[in-house]
Amino acid sequence: MNKLISLVSGIIFGFGLTVSSMTNPAKVLGFLDLFGHWDPSLIFVMIGAIIVSSPFFFLSKSKRKPLFAQSFSIPEAKKIDTKLIFGSSLFGIGWGSVGLCPGPAISSLALLNNYSLAFIVSMFLGFLLAKIFN
Repeated sequence: MNKLISLVSGIIFGFGLTVSSMTNPAKVLGFLDLFGHWDPSLIFVMIGAIIVSSPFFFLSKSKRKPLFAQSFSIPEAKKIDTKLIFGSSLFGIGWGSVGLCPGPAISSLALLNNYSLAFIVSMFLGFLLAKIFN
C-alpha cells in the first residue's frame, strides 16, 4: 500500500509541476531574473502548494505516526557543516544555472525533453561522484 500511495503522490506532484509550467526551465530562470524580465509565477505555485499542504501538516502534528508509514522520518543530524554548505551551494548553482531541480526534471522526462534527460544523467553522475569522494 505504501508504494501505491507513493506512486499516486508522485504522479500528482509531477502533474502539478507540469500544469504549472515548472518543468519549463525558462519559467524558473525567469523567476530568478530579478533585474531583467522577472516572472513571479513561481511564487504563486509555491503559495498554492503551501495553502493545500498546510492543513495536512497541521493535522499530522498530533499523530504518533503517518497514515502510511511505521513512523515519522525526521532527520537526526542538525549540524550545519562545510559539507552541507558546499553541497547545498552546488545544488543551488546547478538549479539556478539551468532552471531545473530534480522534481521538475524527472517530471519533464514524460514530455520527452532531451534537455531534461541530459540534466538527469548529469545529476546521477553527480550522485556517483559524491559517493566516490564521500
